[in-house]
Amino acid sequence: MRGSKVKGRLPMERSEALRAALYLRVSTGRQAEGDVSIPSQRDLTSRHCDTNGWTVVDEYIEPGASATDDRRPIFQLMLERACDADRPYDVIVVHSFSRFFRDGAAMELTIRKLRRHGVEVVSMTQPTGADPSQEMMRQIIGIFDEYTSKENGKNVTRAMKENARQGFWNGASPPLGYQIVEAERRGQKIKKRLAVDPVEAETVRLIFRLYAEGDPATNTPPLGIKQLAIWLNGRGFRTRKGGAFGVGPLHHLLTNTIYVGRWRYNVRSAKTGDHKPATEIVEIETPTIIDAALFDRVQAKLVAGNPKVTPPRVTTGPILLTGLAKCAHCGGGMTQRTGTSSTGRVYAYYTCAARAQKGPSVCKGNSIPMAFLDTLVLDALKEQLFTPERLSELLAALVERRQARDAALHRRLAALKSEVLAVEERLTRLYRSIEEGIVELDDLLRARVADLKAEREKAQAAYAREAAQTNPTGFVAPESIAAFSNLMRDLLDHGETPARRAYLRSLISAIIVGDKSVQIIGDRDDLHAAVLGKPKPPHGVRGFVPKWRAGEDSNSRPPDS
Repeated sequence: MRGSKVKGRLPMERSEALRAALYLRVSTGRQAEGDVSIPSQRDLTSRHCDTNGWTVVDEYIEPGASATDDRRPIFQLMLERACDADRPYDVIVVHSFSRFFRDGAAMELTIRKLRRHGVEVVSMTQPTGADPSQEMMRQIIGIFDEYTSKENGKNVTRAMKENARQGFWNGASPPLGYQIVEAERRGQKIKKRLAVDPVEAETVRLIFRLYAEGDPATNTPPLGIKQLAIWLNGRGFRTRKGGAFGVGPLHHLLTNTIYVGRWRYNVRSAKTGDHKPATEIVEIETPTIIDAALFDRVQAKLVAGNPKVTPPRVTTGPILLTGLAKCAHCGGGMTQRTGTSSTGRVYAYYTCAARAQKGPSVCKGNSIPMAFLDTLVLDALKEQLFTPERLSELLAALVERRQARDAALHRRLAALKSEVLAVEERLTRLYRSIEEGIVELDDLLRARVADLKAEREKAQAAYAREAAQTNPTGFVAPESIAAFSNLMRDLLDHGETPARRAYLRSLISAIIVGDKSVQIIGDRDDLHAAVLGKPKPPHGVRGFVPKWRAGEDSNSRPPDS
């Protein structure tokens, strides 16, 4: 017959051996090789059980798991088994309480739970027992282990941040397009950096190009993320681990600044996933794979396609002017509305969304037949914008304005360049005088040299900043204008609705629908980029300042028939 227990404590006298379960844990590979390795813990705890006459009936091994919480599968399995109705264990033996838990409060709650089921937790290297002093010592040990764990974590985080500041790689698997190479050795430590993987980098470039521009070689238009995943998977492209591409990973790839040379480390908390303060984030330079201009176009397209910025119906719906047509009275968008005549014929209208949703007290609103407005806008664009003559006129004015702006900028650059040369000449004269012994290098002269150097650096910085703002005037050859004119007119006549809508959104800011007129507003810079073959993706938020279509050049709305 088994001996009795008192509130789950180890009995003073037993007629048979206690049944023990061993819990063996390491959290890192370094620990696995040290004096607390799994084999070492097994050997020491088994000998402790033999010394006390306990029978080891089970063991639970948990490699690579932190003890700061109870989210450990093997640990949970052990607790569930220990609390079973058949009471399989009398004691759980650990090398030290730090192997069991590194959270003082959670450890005490777990120990009390096990005691209610007649199981005691025993540390072979630390005091264990029911005496109040031993209870207090165990609790102190638990608190100290928790403090040590947090302090070690803080030191490790600090070391890894410093490692990142020095340009070394902390992560395990690098992003697609990169490989890890050895940079240097510091004793037993190997410092690693990222290097471009030439094969994977081509895949990354293809993904960005397909999303932003499409592939003219295969007549592939620009793809959305879902279509991009289908395209890649259908042509045999696979991730580094051999899996298929998904929407989430592709979105992460397209937004990762590492491809333009900016790796951001320590952005989120590993435990909670919360964003860390900006002061905790480390940004370092990495080898670039994607051109910054292409990356920016991709980000703009992602913003424009975000359902929180642009409703899906605007980019994928069947309505040509959704998202562009605006009410002249309230400035709000116009939405589709249908009606049925007495003969059963269905009519579609563009109508003021504010009036439709909130009533005439908010806006007296406009309604216009959908087919009528579509035809009016397309005809006006073909006849008054996408003609070679009109395009040449608009682009010539843009080039002239840029030339005037650049002329002033070039004068500023020339003045700054002269300033830099003048300072360098004064420094050269001073250096020559010192070398020839004409003057002695005293404290006053040192201060003068320092002032001149500072003046030179300031002038050089101003010159570099102004030079970065220079742009080519953007002259467009007549044959390019004619080709663009033919392309757009053919597209508006015969193109599918999604393609026509995409081009309209890249060139037009808004279509203001009034009682007697329709005003089409756009930006000359967008038009210029489109003619050069570099159309800008539509933005999520648009302005309403007239650009290439002024008020007096609007299309008069003919009376309804």
